[in-house]
Amino acid sequence: MPNKHFCQGPKCHEKTTQDRFLKSRGVVRGRYASLDVDYDSTNNHYYDNTRSKFFCSQACESEWLNKNMECVRARTVVPFISHRRESQGYHKTTEETHWGNRTTIQRVDNRTELD
Repeated sequence: MPNKHFCQGPKCHEKTTQDRFLKSRGVVRGRYASLDVDYDSTNNHYYDNTRSKFFCSQACESEWLNKNMECVRARTVVPFISHRRESQGYHKTTEETHWGNRTTIQRVDNRTELD
């Protein structure tokens, strides 16, 4: 297990990308943050971004800020995500097009209708 925090983005575990999809369990899960916890940004002037210790991308960082800005302004506690979040009920489908095969990850509706 890498020495990284889990991405703090509120919707990171809901984005259906190939690297977030775990085929064996059919879940989409959140990513790890971009940088290690013990990354020293003071010696590296090229990549000086300590926010990347908590987010996997700028999109997740912006979503977190949009969701929690009122808590930051009010100086209240913002919850820290310490476990890997998952979204259940996905499967990978491959369809053949005239350009070649296209692989997508789709949500599965497991509800049964009652008469």
